[in-house]
Amino acid sequence: MALRWRSLLRFRSTTRPLIIFTFCLTVIHCLGDDVDSLLRYVCKEPKIEDATQEPENCKDRLAWVECLPAPNISCRLSNGTQFKFSGEEVGFNKSILCRNVSGYSYKVAVALSLFLGWIGADRFYLGYPALGLLKFCTVGFCGIGSLVDFMLISMQIVGPSDGSDYIVDYYGARLTRLSITNETYRRTQLSP
Repeated sequence: MALRWRSLLRFRSTTRPLIIFTFCLTVIHCLGDDVDSLLRYVCKEPKIEDATQEPENCKDRLAWVECLPAPNISCRLSNGTQFKFSGEEVGFNKSILCRNVSGYSYKVAVALSLFLGWIGADRFYLGYPALGLLKFCTVGFCGIGSLVDFMLISMQIVGPSDGSDYIVDYYGARLTRLSITNETYRRTQLSP
């Protein structure tokens, strides 16, 4: 009986590295090109401005970050020469999406709408003086308009009058609207 356990333990100790090696090869094979593309370059994180909570140099909803190709990656330049990267120099810039902001804070807009919305302070702050004056004169449309405005501002449906976005903390409550356009692909539902 003891001989049987020794042979079983010897079998496990010799096959364990082989099983781990086979598993690793299977995972790498399943990932395929994803592993290869992950190892070709690394892009730097964008520098975030404290005032706007958006990447620096954000223009037309795009900002650029520097990307470093991996060491020993060769590229043919436009003049025909071959260039080999060492991993330290910038190879190209990658565009990332950002939001255009002009100084209107989401937190301030929601607070004004919640506490002073009945006198129109939220609408004055966002650049809608006529609606602010209307809310002031009607005491927030008798309370109902203030509640509706609070919901619209908190859901980020009503924004600043200049068309910009709110300043929201970088990892804050940003909402993205999804819309259907002529370029949207609609998939037909199959009935069961």
